[in-house]
Amino acid sequence: MVWIDVFNGDADGIFALHQLRLAEPRPEARLVTGVKRDIDLLAQVSPAEQPRAVTVLDVSLDRNRAYLLPLLEVCPVLYIDHHFPGEIPASPNLTAHIDPSPEVCTSLIVDRLLDGRYRGWAVAAAFGDNLHQPALRAAAALGLSEAETATLRELGELCNYNGYGPAPADLHFHPADLYRALMPFTDPFDFCRRSGILSTLRQGFSDDMARARAVPPLSASTAGRIYRFPAEAWARRAAGVFCNEKAREEPELAHALLVPNQDQSALVVSIRAPLARPKGADQLCRAFPTGGGRAGAGGINALPVALVDKFNQSFQEVFTP
Repeated sequence: MVWIDVFNGDADGIFALHQLRLAEPRPEARLVTGVKRDIDLLAQVSPAEQPRAVTVLDVSLDRNRAYLLPLLEVCPVLYIDHHFPGEIPASPNLTAHIDPSPEVCTSLIVDRLLDGRYRGWAVAAAFGDNLHQPALRAAAALGLSEAETATLRELGELCNYNGYGPAPADLHFHPADLYRALMPFTDPFDFCRRSGILSTLRQGFSDDMARARAVPPLSASTAGRIYRFPAEAWARRAAGVFCNEKAREEPELAHALLVPNQDQSALVVSIRAPLARPKGADQLCRAFPTGGGRAGAGGINALPVALVDKFNQSFQEVFTP
C-alpha cells in the first residue's frame, strides 16, 4: 500500500503540497501531477492500487468526480481545492476542504489548516495565482519587508509560469521535479538564495514575456480585451502570466487569450474576470466543452475553431458591465 499525492503543476498546487508535507512528511508517496491544465489527474490513480491514502490538491472535484467515487470505496481521501466542486460526495472516507471564494487559493486553505506554520509558501502561491491582495495581507501578517514580499512574489509567479504548456516537454521543469527541489527547504527565502532553478525560470520568463507583450489585442470593448498568440512554445508558456499581467493592468476589464494547440485543430483559452469584479470566468468556461475554473479565472483546454465566434459573443455577454 502506498501514499499518493495528487496536485496541480502550478505554484499553488506545488506549494500547497509542500506545506502539507513539511507538516506531515511522506517522502515515499507517489506523486501524480502534470502541466497546469492537466486537471483530470485522478484518472491516473486506480482503486486497484489499494492506496493507503490519497491527497488531492488544487484540481477540480467536479472534473474528477468519476475517478474520485471509486477511490472512496477503498481508501481515505483528503481533498483541498478552490475550484467549483459541484456536489461534494457524502462519504466517511472523504475529508474535503473546498472554498471557491474569489480571493482564496489552495495554498491559502492549507495555510489556514496549518495555522500559518509555513505561510511564506502560501504568500508565494497567492501571488502566483494573481491573488495579490490576499498575498499582501498574508505577507503583512508575517511582518515581511517590501523586498521580502517582492522575493515571494517572484517565486510564485515564476513557478506558476513554469506550469503552462500542453505537455511537460514544453516546461522548463517537470512539476514533480520542481516539487522535489523544494522538499529540503522549510524557508522559501532559503530556496530562493540557494537553488539555481529560479535563474533558469527568470531568463525563460523574460524572453517569453518580451514576445508576449509585443502582441496587440485582437479586440477591445467595455467587456474586456481578447488576445491571440501564435502556435509556438513561448506563447503556451507565457499564456497564464500574460493574462494575469493584463488583468492587473486594467482591473475593470476581463481578459481572454487564445493560443492554437500544436496541430491548430483547436485553441487553448485562458480567461481572467475583472479584478474589480472577480466573477463569471467559471460560468463562461463551463459553457464550452473542456472548460472549467473558478469565479476569477478559468480556461478552456480545447475550444473548437468553429466555436470561436460563439466564445467571443459569450465573453461580451458575461463581462459587459
